[in-house]
Amino acid sequence: MAIFAYGRVSTKEQASKNQRLEIENSGMKIDFWFADEDVSGKTHASQRPQFTALLNQIRDGETLVVAKLDRLGRDAQDVSATIKALAKRKIEVIVLQLGKLDLTSPAGKLMLNMLAAVAEMERDLLIERTQAGLARAKSEGKILGRPPKTTEKQRVEIKNLRENGASISALSRAYGISRASIMRITGDL
Repeated sequence: MAIFAYGRVSTKEQASKNQRLEIENSGMKIDFWFADEDVSGKTHASQRPQFTALLNQIRDGETLVVAKLDRLGRDAQDVSATIKALAKRKIEVIVLQLGKLDLTSPAGKLMLNMLAAVAEMERDLLIERTQAGLARAKSEGKILGRPPKTTEKQRVEIKNLRENGASISALSRAYGISRASIMRITGDL
């Protein structure tokens, strides 16, 4: 039976090669390698192109290896659904981070549920801390978000030019901003 390995990285600056090396260095002989590059962890496993290709090629009873649990899904529900779908096909799922534990076994299912719950709690705490930090920054008078590309003076000019018949496209070219930005400034949305 073949061994399939899967890797995923979130940004173009990262490389899945490290995950492959980690799997190979653990002694696993990879027959088929699939990796989603520049795919956010927020994307469900079923919506990742290379993971979908892997699922279409892997046969019942074969083995899937990943370096870390979070490569399989975005949250506890996604990871659990992915593992359950693979278990129905008798596909052994090994996560090196967990010491080559088969997540489709009873012990693996228990470990998966515990780890998924802890990971979800950590994610919720991170969101909570982020929101608290943003609230504090707002209360201190800090301006959040992307700085505007135009000054207040330019926005007044754009409104005046638009009222005098200038086209949205011409204003967009003249000020080097998108048509949508011009429309937002002039109220043409």
